[in-house]
Amino acid sequence: MLKIETHGLEIYLIPLAFVMFFYFRKRGRRESSAIEELKEVLEAGLTEPSSLHPLIDPNKCLGSASCVPACPEGAIGIIKGKAVLIHPTLCIGHGACKDACPHDAISLVFGTEKRGMDIPQVSSTFETNVPGIFIAGELGGMGLIRKSASQGSHAIDSISKLRGSSNPLDVVIIGAGPAGLGGTLGAVEKKLRYVTLEQEGSLGGAIFQYPRNKVAMTAPVKLPIIGQVKMGEISKEALLEFWNRVVQKTGIKINYNERMESIAKIDQGFLVKTGKQTYQTRSILLAIGRRGTPRKLDVPGEDLPKVVYRLIDPEQYRNMHVLIVGGGDSALEAAITIAEEPGTTVTLSYRSEAFGRGKQKNRERLYALAEKGKIKVMLKSTVKRVEPDKVVLNFENKEITLANDGIIVCAGGILPTPFLKEIGVMVETKFGTN
Repeated sequence: MLKIETHGLEIYLIPLAFVMFFYFRKRGRRESSAIEELKEVLEAGLTEPSSLHPLIDPNKCLGSASCVPACPEGAIGIIKGKAVLIHPTLCIGHGACKDACPHDAISLVFGTEKRGMDIPQVSSTFETNVPGIFIAGELGGMGLIRKSASQGSHAIDSISKLRGSSNPLDVVIIGAGPAGLGGTLGAVEKKLRYVTLEQEGSLGGAIFQYPRNKVAMTAPVKLPIIGQVKMGEISKEALLEFWNRVVQKTGIKINYNERMESIAKIDQGFLVKTGKQTYQTRSILLAIGRRGTPRKLDVPGEDLPKVVYRLIDPEQYRNMHVLIVGGGDSALEAAITIAEEPGTTVTLSYRSEAFGRGKQKNRERLYALAEKGKIKVMLKSTVKRVEPDKVVLNFENKEITLANDGIIVCAGGILPTPFLKEIGVMVETKFGTN
């Protein structure tokens, strides 16, 4: 009788053993791959995430690995049975890994122990410590397009619940990037009295400043009035065309070429002064982004007309000697797109020893062009001075002079901290906290 029972048990144990064998072998291969990838990342110095990113609690993580396929950038791997951020620079902060974790082991944070990130204080309703002033999008640390648009509309949801104001306007929306457009659509849907201000001559905010054909969105987004918009990877041009169709279809109004100059608190509201007029409003939605004030080089000659802080059209640099300064995606993409123009010579200067903030895809394209002689990459170099027909760099403890017709500084933007403090908004420096 005992032999029969043992034989019956073997019928189940043998297939189970095979399943477990192949499962652990496959898992072992994935872990070995993750370890190798992390080793390469550490050796390259690509350890600093550029924005919002996951912080994984090893005490809570049980190695379910559900976060790994949830991350479309492939930034997470499993090592020794725990989730690890193996590609920090690839993370774009969408939070899909956090949503996928069944054990609540992942939190989303700004900055790291080494590199702080200035973030305005906002509540879950996107209201700052100043009642009536709301922040959405890149200014609040969320540069992801679909989430910026969603934040703008959610902020308007909160604004629509405010009561007790006799101001002519319910809200002034400052900025017509994704957050501002999402907020504007929300204002129309909620039938709020609104004005949307955009200092540039076109919508799109930072998107408009992207290089031509840059991939700008990789996930669907839900917009007020419009509903769910299904988008995969889409170029800058196609995305801007989409936003323009939204404006035409919905009839939303945007005051282009009208720059906000100041905000003053009044009884039960605010006065927003622009170069054209003053608006009295119950509330304000700041959707101005973090790139409004470009970070400069602070070197002699930087005020020459050939020095700019964004790339609009690579064609204007045909047959020219061009220097790109920076190590993030905007710098890499500018160098790549200009190098593809006929007759150009492109040099990319970056002060660090590795491109710690650029996406893997951009770095691969950059080095492929460098191998072909299309781009000269100068790591650990800085600009010393700019002259009308040349530029002088510090490189490997030497002064290097390059022929130069144009310089594009892609060193990021400076958070308008003085302006925020002036209107009373508190700003915190985050070192790996949410």
